[in-house]
Amino acid sequence: MRAGPSAPVVILGAGPAGLTAAYELAQNGVRSVVLEQDAVVGGLARTVEHNGYRFDIGGHRFFTKLPYIENIWKDVLGADLLVRSRLSRIYYRSKFFHYPLEPMNALIGLGPAEALRSIASFVRSRLAPSLPEDDLETWVSNRFGRRLFEIFFKGYTEKVWGMPCNQISAEWGEQRIRGLSLATVLRDALGQRTRGGRATRSLVREFYYPRLGPGMMWSRMREMVEQLGAEVVLQAPVEEILWSRGGVSAVRAGGRLYTGEQFISSIPIRELIQRLRPQPEMELQRALDDFRYRDFITVALMVRGGNLFPDNWIYVHDPAVSVGRIQNYGNWSPDMTPDRSTSCLGFEYFCQQDDGFWAKSDAELTALAGRELEHLGFAAAHQILDAKVVRMPKAYPVYDGVYRRGIKSIRAFLGTTPNLQLVGRNGMHRYNNQDHSMLTGVLAARNIMGANYDLWDLEPDSGYFEESGDLNQAALRALDVTQPKVPERVRAASAVD
Repeated sequence: MRAGPSAPVVILGAGPAGLTAAYELAQNGVRSVVLEQDAVVGGLARTVEHNGYRFDIGGHRFFTKLPYIENIWKDVLGADLLVRSRLSRIYYRSKFFHYPLEPMNALIGLGPAEALRSIASFVRSRLAPSLPEDDLETWVSNRFGRRLFEIFFKGYTEKVWGMPCNQISAEWGEQRIRGLSLATVLRDALGQRTRGGRATRSLVREFYYPRLGPGMMWSRMREMVEQLGAEVVLQAPVEEILWSRGGVSAVRAGGRLYTGEQFISSIPIRELIQRLRPQPEMELQRALDDFRYRDFITVALMVRGGNLFPDNWIYVHDPAVSVGRIQNYGNWSPDMTPDRSTSCLGFEYFCQQDDGFWAKSDAELTALAGRELEHLGFAAAHQILDAKVVRMPKAYPVYDGVYRRGIKSIRAFLGTTPNLQLVGRNGMHRYNNQDHSMLTGVLAARNIMGANYDLWDLEPDSGYFEESGDLNQAALRALDVTQPKVPERVRAASAVD
């Protein structure tokens, strides 16, 4: 087996968390090697280019309450970081409703009878909320009323996750839409703000976006870290992680062995466990079944006709179609589409790798998206000029009734493996936003440089995610712009060629 380059820090995965960890280390003179299984960097936040058209794997807003992370975006992208206005709507019963919900728009669209039922349902939820609030159905119903939950949340959410809302943990709602309720929507509509004077993330009307898509951010960051001495190795899937109770010693990836002193992993926890050599104790092996994922297919349609609808994206609640969300990439950035008389639309489908939908051919998926484009009335199928299908496995970590048990097992394992840290969405099995993934990378890098942050302490109830501008102490310290003091042993190891 050939030996790969040795470095003080070996990072598994070149998505936002892994690359940001390498960036933070490189800024402080610490060398690292980043191992990426794909031929491009960015993970789920990559940008695909097809015949001059660019599109995301999902839409990736750049929005944060963390000045430190925002400064990284600006440092890396400069003038290529655009400020974009947000417009997103829900398609329901052949009508469009603004999302976040706007009270008058929603009530007029529903009609007087349905509006009265929805208001009555909301009042009941406030007077007699359902308890315990363990699942997503109960969590949302308590904040919007059961009627609005059934209209605007249930169908789409179950299309995304492939399971009933009462089987999805309430933690998903607490993390993704924390602070959003009919009451906060009404306050926002009246010009009032949430506690601390900040808008709830879901109510934000503007966001940053790279001129050529999110992949531009991560390609640039790769160039920067390599100029500072890091090495990013593509097409190097992790095959084995060599460890003992004292810690990890090396990683075999792409047929080469990489040794290091410290290791950061952003690969899915399930894959991490499967690649441990020797195999871990049975308790951790049993945890494999506790980590489930939702897979994702984008069918990008290049269609004749500019600006077919004004939204950045649309949530599709129509049960007659399989598509869950449609992106209009020219409205994210005009430079995503080379010909302004055409549009690039991303039809997003949520599925599992072992189901029939994932197994459909590209031709079948393109034909399906064409039929649904026509059914929804955005364009005729004959207007489609070109198409590209991209499959993304393990796009979303599932919050079900058992994943917490798996988290407990992996954290116990990490307690015996002190030189291994987990970061990012799949690395921590946490359906977080891009800025939070980056923050975990920053904190992991600073731990290597002598800090002592608990990455698992960045929980929704810390106030970081939605409702408040307050951050927990670990996040606050990470925002300190002073340079961390790099331990001498780490500095010495980085100086060795």
